[in-house]
Amino acid sequence: MVGPTRFRLLGEEADLADHGWDDPELPKLWRYNQHYFDDLNAHDAVGRSEWHAALIARWIPDNPPPRGSGWEPYPTSLRIVNWIKFALSGNDLSGAVRQSLAVQTRWLRKRLEWHLLGNHLFANAKALVFSGLFFSGEEAAGWLHTGAHILLKQMPEQILADGAQFELSPMYHALALEDLLDLLNLTRAFGRDDLAEEFASRIPAMLEWLLAMSHPDGEVAFFNDTAVGIAPDNIELFRYAHDLGFAIEPPFAGITYLVESGYVRMACEAAIVIADLARIGPDYLPGHAHADTLSFEFTLDGNRFIVNSGTSVYGTGVERQRQRGTAAHSSLVIDGENSSEVWSGFRVGRRAKPFDVAVSGEETSFTAHGAHDGYTHLPGSPVHRREWRLSEGQLFVEDAVEGSGLHQLEAYFHLGPGISAVANTADGVVELSDIKTGRQAVFAAKGGLVEVIPSSWHPEFGKRVDTKAIRVSAYQSLPHTLQYELSWSAL
Repeated sequence: MVGPTRFRLLGEEADLADHGWDDPELPKLWRYNQHYFDDLNAHDAVGRSEWHAALIARWIPDNPPPRGSGWEPYPTSLRIVNWIKFALSGNDLSGAVRQSLAVQTRWLRKRLEWHLLGNHLFANAKALVFSGLFFSGEEAAGWLHTGAHILLKQMPEQILADGAQFELSPMYHALALEDLLDLLNLTRAFGRDDLAEEFASRIPAMLEWLLAMSHPDGEVAFFNDTAVGIAPDNIELFRYAHDLGFAIEPPFAGITYLVESGYVRMACEAAIVIADLARIGPDYLPGHAHADTLSFEFTLDGNRFIVNSGTSVYGTGVERQRQRGTAAHSSLVIDGENSSEVWSGFRVGRRAKPFDVAVSGEETSFTAHGAHDGYTHLPGSPVHRREWRLSEGQLFVEDAVEGSGLHQLEAYFHLGPGISAVANTADGVVELSDIKTGRQAVFAAKGGLVEVIPSSWHPEFGKRVDTKAIRVSAYQSLPHTLQYELSWSAL
């Protein structure tokens, strides 16, 4: 909140006085956020507590049940949790507010999102646990029982053995980690040690996964639907976990293979590669998936050198479709097709399935390899194989495309913000420079035409940063191999 009735959400400001709670001129996701009440527990929230109390009091008569976006199950779930956190932080709730909370919980209990499952159902169940402990009596005990039962059934499915949230989005993983930290905090505070132990058992692996999937800048890598500014940032989550008694250990140097989720992290001196050898997510829940199989991000000296382009919009528009497509990621496109058939805003048809995944390495030389079948529906049944080799001062990447027939191959390497690029197309070399650190690097390619093209990076919802990308293209008979080498010297 930037004023008593004014919000800055998803990079866009609007005032309640001008738009109300459900103005169709504003995007649906923006309106959802307006009903979440996240600011009750945001940075420096204590200084805005009078605004918050007045906003809660206003929401109740302005949003009679069951009208509008605010009464849909997901925003209702988040609002219930935020109002109860507000109360447990020392703020008084009037009788009318408590009555509204009870009404909202009764409404939610009858509308759990079993049809969506995933993070939506998890949020529903979390809200029931919060209300079930906050209130007393037989009805509250029923809410607690239902919510806890759902969570205990869903955790083994939604939290993989390597700690990943099963939708394989680092952003949604961070949100799920916050959920479990909240649930642990709450159940300990209310003396439900039985539940607290269950929630606590999942958290160490989730912390390790988040660390492995983050860059030295302290933010997550951009795979599937991921942006910063939606989940709490890493430093807040690690502080929260530390306060609840968990040790925070930095990721190991060398190679880390997150087997169940399918990601690989390689770290050698100043360089880090995070590579996607994963499936797109659960077969029945691909809504937050991108066509990003065999993409990767690369950090040098703590800065993002090669990136995926991120997520700045939801909905069903052209830009949403583009950001989910393979060409918006540092991967290989064949015949202009996406590796997985992303469509509409949250749908996937044909899906790329990775196979032949292998990792190896020791001391200062590491290798990861994988293939996928996302292009085998094309004539000649192309199969994309990619290998990364990271060593001191060098990253070598190879795309081997098996199959037959003539095909257009386009490999994209999206450059991070602040990375300048000058191409010498005659010899297939691009000179790179990090404006922030002064680091110089050279990109060279074999087997295709090298170009530097305009690109964009989307680190937050509602935000676009103009950048550059290297594209290596070839129109060749298969099989064909493209090779790329990024090299740098010590500062």
